[in-house]
Amino acid sequence: MNTTDSVSSLALDCVRQLVPYVPGKPIEELERELGISNIIKLASNENPLGPGKKALAAIQSALPLLTLYPDGNGFNLKSALAKKYSLHTDQITLGNGSNELLELVARAFLAPGLEAIFSEHAFAVYPIVTQAVGATPIVVPALNYGNDLEAMAAWITAKTRVVFIANPNNPTGTLLRQTDLDKFIAGLPSHCLCLLDEAYFEFVGSQAEINSLDWLKIHPNLIITRTFSKAYGLAGLRMGYSLSSPEIADILNRVRQPFNNNSLALAAAEAALSDDEYLQQTIAVNNQGMSDLTAGFESLGLEWIPSAGNFIAVDLKRPGQPVYEALLRLGVIVRPIANYGMPNHLRISIGTQAENQFFLKALEKTLANV
Repeated sequence: MNTTDSVSSLALDCVRQLVPYVPGKPIEELERELGISNIIKLASNENPLGPGKKALAAIQSALPLLTLYPDGNGFNLKSALAKKYSLHTDQITLGNGSNELLELVARAFLAPGLEAIFSEHAFAVYPIVTQAVGATPIVVPALNYGNDLEAMAAWITAKTRVVFIANPNNPTGTLLRQTDLDKFIAGLPSHCLCLLDEAYFEFVGSQAEINSLDWLKIHPNLIITRTFSKAYGLAGLRMGYSLSSPEIADILNRVRQPFNNNSLALAAAEAALSDDEYLQQTIAVNNQGMSDLTAGFESLGLEWIPSAGNFIAVDLKRPGQPVYEALLRLGVIVRPIANYGMPNHLRISIGTQAENQFFLKALEKTLANV
């Protein structure tokens, strides 16, 4: 190879043109950069309570088995999920976080010459998995920071294979009405799948507002993805799953890597699924935190996007990046979302009451000085 050529030129064009996903800044990184401690992180929609006791006990019990490969089929966890949701195990696909399910769908159903549709201000992984396989991403302008289903339907063509819809949407927290979403899915052509990303569904105030499981019986082109990273506090173990028809699950399992879920993740997720007390505590902390933050924003004269998730996007009415950087110097990590087309907003994850108050005081100080 000529030394003047870049090795990166050997990669596919669709891969070289990707904009990598940017995660929330880790606490350890900020400690190294600024030499400060007592940092709070409200950037990645993580559960501020930490893992539940049942999950931790299951991890402890699974430690002696780490010399063995995990159950590649995830039988116990699939059985627990099937029982909880009144489904069959052959409708469930396990992923290394729900992100992996998005990638599996792209690998199985998208290719050069085909298209995937998603909204403006939608989860950044949708364009990444679409472009990584050479398919064309179609970004539809948002309606009030959320999915405009009517406009998205108008963009569907013979080339469309997947429509990605997050409900609640990340990073805006907007929630679609069930009747509108049901009508949209029912109207999709047979060659088009709907991937309904429900990573935050546990935080929706009334579960009746987001009861999508019955749709699996009537919409064979529906895929629902969920995760244990948010409400169940297991983000570090990376455990997600999809619910679909057996036919779709079979296809996804053909491209899924063997042993994609480690033993600790499988054990912890199964235990967490039965920990209703922990889940209710998580929801209570989130509801209180959401009230505290919105009250704080109101006192600061700020506006926000009403959110059904465990995060909230606040409109600073000024560029968010300088405010984000000033908050870092005060030991607070939040999420700038200019890369989502929202340069004046910051996304704030709901923390503990002490963390929320610390953030609000830091924000007040920052807005007075930046």
